[in-house]
Amino acid sequence: MGEIVGAAVVSHVPPLVLPEQVRRELNGGEDTSLFQGLHDMRAEKLGPVEADTVVVIDSHWFTTIEHIVSSADRRQGIYTSDELPRGMSQMPYDMPGDRELAEAWGALSEGRDDTWITPIDDPYLPVHYPTLNLLPFLQGDEKWISAGTVQTGETDDFLLFGALLAEAIASVDRRVVILASGGLSHRFWPLKQFRDHEGADPDLHVRTPQACAADRQVLAWFEEGNHAAVIDFVPEYLKHAPEGKFGHYLTMIGALGAAECTAKGIQFGEYEAVSGTGQAHVWFDA
Repeated sequence: MGEIVGAAVVSHVPPLVLPEQVRRELNGGEDTSLFQGLHDMRAEKLGPVEADTVVVIDSHWFTTIEHIVSSADRRQGIYTSDELPRGMSQMPYDMPGDRELAEAWGALSEGRDDTWITPIDDPYLPVHYPTLNLLPFLQGDEKWISAGTVQTGETDDFLLFGALLAEAIASVDRRVVILASGGLSHRFWPLKQFRDHEGADPDLHVRTPQACAADRQVLAWFEEGNHAAVIDFVPEYLKHAPEGKFGHYLTMIGALGAAECTAKGIQFGEYEAVSGTGQAHVWFDA
């Protein structure tokens, strides 16, 4: 019988894969704490739990009429971002997949009329940087699969998607870590102001003071393990555009028991701004 052995909300922001000199130039000479935070998470948490499979809830992989899960035996290639090709170009990747888990997840939606989950093993299925930017920090010997964020989904849809992931994991012999790859509040500065706000100080560079306050409230609830409060806050939080409707977090917490989950968050690195958005890494022990 499989089990979830850990989970985390993780930032995937492009500065993570930029050279240190460039990261410091963007941040007044200081490096982002998010860089070392991911290395520390691997060393202190993800590595020691000895997971067989990592499931990434990818907040840039937008699907429309169904949840999609990668089910290829292996995904490998070279990635250049269409969004930011100057900073993310010709990045090689190689990820063994977990077809059995992906197909078990998809099978649980069969015969239902409230959700649809489709595993796809097409070797040409695009891969997105919320998955790929984590690899230099977090990839070990595990299998990796990604799941999309359905853009027509609502809070209950994401929670159900996560609950079915937990059922699928229980049905196979796997130790699984779930990574909710996405940001907190997620509004960028207008182009003419953008380059004035590339620093990490959230009080100066998160898009609005109200968004900054909302992010800090969510992080406080994470630390307390008060996931019921976070879920209840989602309608209010949506005013500050959490990335992907916060679907990455909601899917993860759905797998951990939704409002009944009381896992306390352990933060790696600081709460930081990236181009107007709020970012943090927070691990939850299973």
